[in-house]
This record gives sequence, C-alpha cells and structure tokens, in this order.
Amino acid sequence: MRSAELDRLARRHGISPTRPSPDNREVAISNEAKRKILSALKVDLSEAARAEDGALPPEADKKIPTSFLPDFLAGTRVWGIALQLYELRSDRNWGIGDFEDLAAMADLAGSLGADFIGLNPLHAPLLADPERCSPYEPSNRQHLNTLYIAVDRVPGFAGNAELEAQLKRLRRTDLVDYAGVARTKLRALRSLWPVWQVQAKPDKDYRPADFAAFVQQGGESLRRHALFDCLSLSMVERGAGAGWQAWPADFQRFDSAAVIAFERRHADDVRFHMWLQWLAHRQLLQAAERAEKAGLRLGLYLDLAVGEAIDGSATWSEPDVYLSEATIGSPPDPFAVEGQDWHLAGFLPSTIAAGDASPYRRMVSAAMRYAGAIRIDHAPAIRRLFLVPLGSRPEDGAYVSYPQHRLLEILSEASTEHRCLVIGEALGMIPADLPDDLEAAHILSYRILSYEQDEKGFKPVDAYPPLALACISTHDHQTLAGWWRAADIDDRRDHGIVPPDLTAKHLENRRRERRHLKAALKAAGLDVPAGLTARASRETLRKLTVSAYRFIARTPSLLVAVRLADLTDEKKPTNIPGTSDSYPNWKPKLSVSMEEMGSSPLMERVTEAMLEERPQHRAGRERMDGRRILNR
Repeated sequence: MRSAELDRLARRHGISPTRPSPDNREVAISNEAKRKILSALKVDLSEAARAEDGALPPEADKKIPTSFLPDFLAGTRVWGIALQLYELRSDRNWGIGDFEDLAAMADLAGSLGADFIGLNPLHAPLLADPERCSPYEPSNRQHLNTLYIAVDRVPGFAGNAELEAQLKRLRRTDLVDYAGVARTKLRALRSLWPVWQVQAKPDKDYRPADFAAFVQQGGESLRRHALFDCLSLSMVERGAGAGWQAWPADFQRFDSAAVIAFERRHADDVRFHMWLQWLAHRQLLQAAERAEKAGLRLGLYLDLAVGEAIDGSATWSEPDVYLSEATIGSPPDPFAVEGQDWHLAGFLPSTIAAGDASPYRRMVSAAMRYAGAIRIDHAPAIRRLFLVPLGSRPEDGAYVSYPQHRLLEILSEASTEHRCLVIGEALGMIPADLPDDLEAAHILSYRILSYEQDEKGFKPVDAYPPLALACISTHDHQTLAGWWRAADIDDRRDHGIVPPDLTAKHLENRRRERRHLKAALKAAGLDVPAGLTARASRETLRKLTVSAYRFIARTPSLLVAVRLADLTDEKKPTNIPGTSDSYPNWKPKLSVSMEEMGSSPLMERVTEAMLEERPQHRAGRERMDGRRILNR
C-alpha cells in the first residue's frame, strides 16, 4: 500500500498524524504504527482501494447534549469525603474495607455535614488473581468487586474460633492481604451458598425471588462473567493463569465447545458466582440507602476506570467490542519521558456507542444505578485515546478519535434516567477545546490544587469554575503534607521514573510552588502557620492542611472533595504511577480505624472549616436548571 493511500485510510479511521513530545514538538506517526493501529481497529487494509478521502466527519456544528445536574446545586456548594474503600480499617471487617464499612462511613459523613462519599472504582477484579488489585485494571466494569461483600451480614453466617483467628491476622496487617482476604471470603461464602438456598425464613433483604430477578435482568453479561470467574479459578488450580490469554486455546472463547461443556459440569458453581454478584449488588444498594438516610444529598460518587484488563472477563465475554491488538496509554511527557502503556483494553471506536444497549451505555449505567455522581477517569477518552500497538513502545503509539457527540448523548440520557451528576477527570495533555465541550455538556471538571497554577503562581479562589469538583490531591498523589515535603518527587526518583537531572528541576520547582502556595493562602485571607518551611513539623503541616481546605472550600466550585488520607495523616501513598513491583500500590491501609476517626483532631478541624465555608442549606431550596448554575 502506497504511503498516500495509508494516510487516507488512517485519517478516515481517526488516527492522528502526529503525537506530542515532552519538549512540546509534534512527532509524526510512522507508517508502521499506522498499519498496526489500523489492524487493532480491525480495519482490512485492502479497504484503502475503496476508501473515500477525508477525515472523520466533524461534530462541532451539533448541539452538545447536557448531562443531569441536581436542582439543589443551584443554591448551594457542597463537600464530601473521598476514600479508597479497601483502605478502611474496622474492628469487624475481614482485613479489607467492605460495603458495611461504607454504610458506617455514610453515617459518619452525614454526622459531619458531608453530602457525598467519593470512592475508588468498585468494578469486578480478576478474582482468581487477587494480587492484581488495581481498581483501574478491572476484569469487568459492568460488574462489582465481590471482595467488598461483608460476609458477616449474609444470612446464615456464624463465626468460629478458627475463623476469628484468621480475621485478626488479616485486620492487623498494614497492607491489604488480597490473597488471604479472597481465600477466606470465598471459602466462607461457598459454605453459605447451600445454606442460603434452603433457608426456612428468607431474610427480607436477601430473598430468593430477588436473586432470580437479578439473574434474569443480568442476562448474558452476568452469566458470562460468572462463568469466567468460575473457569478462571479452575484454571489457576490447574496451574494456568487467571487471565484467559494464558488458557488452552479451546477455552479462550466463551462460546467454544470446551467452555459449554465446562459450564454444564459446573452449573452450580456458575450460579454461586452470580449469587456473589447479587450479594455485592444488595449490599452496595444498602450502603447507598444508608447514605440517603444520613442526609448525603449526592450519596455515593463512584469512579469509572478508563479500560479493562486485556485478559479479563470483559474482553473474553465480548471480544467483538474491544481492541485486541493495542492497549491504552499516553504519549511521552515531562513526567514520563518514555510515555506510558497502561496495558488496558479499550472499546473499539466503531462499537463503543453502537445500538440502544451500547457497551458504553451499559458500562456507565452499571455505576449510575448506585450513585448520585460518577467520575470518568481520563475523560479525554470521550474524544480520543492514545493507543499503543502490542509489542511496541508508547512512543510508537498514536491518538485515535472516538465518537464524542454520541458518547455525550449517552451520558446525557443515562444521567437523566438515573439522576446522576457526571464529573470528568481531564488532566495532562488534552485537546485545547475539550474543557469547553465538557462544560457545555454540564460535566464537572476535576480541579486539583497543585495543578491549578499558571505563570503567576497558584490561581486565586475566584478563578476556579463553578461547574467543577475541587480537591487537594487524589489516589495518584501524596497527601498535602507529603507534597509539601516533596515526597512525590523523591518517590519518582527512587523508583527510577524520572532521571536525576529532571528530579533536580522538579525540586527547584517545588521550592517555588511552596512560596506560591503561601502567597495564595495569604491573598485569600487565610492563615499561613509560622514555621512553614520545607521541613515543617507535623502540627504545622496539619495547620497548612486546614488552611488549604479552607482555600478550595472558598472557590465557586460546586463540589469539594476532602481526602480521607489527608485527615488521617497518611505517610504511605496509595499509588505511585509508573511503578508495579517496586511499590505495593493499592494495598496500604489507613493508619486510623473507623472507630477512632470520630475523635481525630485533624478531621474535626477540617470538617469544621468545611461547614463554616460551605454551610448547608437543606430547606427552602430554589429550583433552578443547569443554565442558572453555569451563570452563577
């Protein structure tokens, strides 16, 4: 195929001809990369002979559909608590935070005056390989993480001395022992399954008729996911991997004769895994109901991962809707000079929005059914994804366009149906006009304090947009105290993510940022504690934390998220992006138990600041539409 023909074909299928570089140059995409990405998009290269010249049709002239905004946000600004569910410690959980802990957290948040609880993705993981614990590499985004089931709340559960000894060991660890948690929970739940089926007096919250209805509603998606989990556990027992790409060839398709025969032999086990999904569903619904009763007007705020494991349930169950020869990543930038390959499977642009029950609609609705708000991780995926061909380096990848207008339509329809607010995380290298499109769609932007800077320093409070969620940090960052100490820069150096010459530049920049933050706090009329040096004391940094939260609480942004790890003074980061084996990502527990949180001095000071800066207005709310909110 001649180069001109290849260029036309690539352009027709939304492949950008260039990508950015760390030094702000545009680098041309090679012909070899174009061929590989076209193959990943399942394009027959012989199509070039029939392809019409020209790019994908523009969508700019179409009216942007708007997503749901709660009426009460027209008259008030609210705040909530953001946390990782697994990190919660309690005297009753099984070594990992669970849905009962979430319900208790809703009670606590309500008593503090919060209006939402922000959570990590609750998507189903690879259950047979619990050490693959990143919530952003799920097995399937349409189903739930059954490790969050509160087993002691399941009808028929009865503990014993041996089990309690195991649970004490699991609770004592500072890192979540995912393998131990999975082994203990699955064993206990498997023993409860036959007991539950023959119970004389069904529990009102766990009735067999409701389970039957759940199975019917879940349809093929639920059946295939349960079958995958059952088969995956069986393969691990045989010595194969948990992911389907490591299985014998005759098991790599859900509709093969070998898989059909396996399902016939293991029908009860498959139904057991459907039951686990139902238990998770029931308990998450109960947590959402507790949040509503506790007065949280938004309730639960759930996170959506940008993709799924390449060898998980989703790609096995629906191979025709996923990319199979390229993974999602990001191009080289100043903080990851070689680029990143996130090893995640993404939807094909041609299938993502196809049909009334499109893959995207099913995925977002799966979260919205429990939530008052969802956060779309890497919201630029609504317009484009950076794809890395299998076997290639990230620098050999390219951006590929997605049907933005149709995806915004789906978000509008689903959010209105479920009365669910939408937040879009769009950080890093993004199209210049994308934030305007998301704002027009009533999708809240995601504003992190350390990112809200320009050449003059930190932006003042009134520079934040109303249609936004403001926060100090996220799971990918150190706490504010850690950021002040430059612990994040030290981490990137120590784990070999950034070379020494860049580390020196980053440290110099952090010294400047510390001066700018103090100046921004002073300009906002906030307290800047004495002794606030690079090596400030713990108490001084606590005072800084309170002032910083007052700062973002004073912004016009409708939502503010208070990170629980800030309130418990955590020293270990949740996740260090760019690491895998060198740091225990997604495993550190909080240093404070839930039973102790209510007496935490820092929690009390920050929540008092939130209520002073964002007093609740629960009565006499004026009903307004989204346009009034945008024009406040």
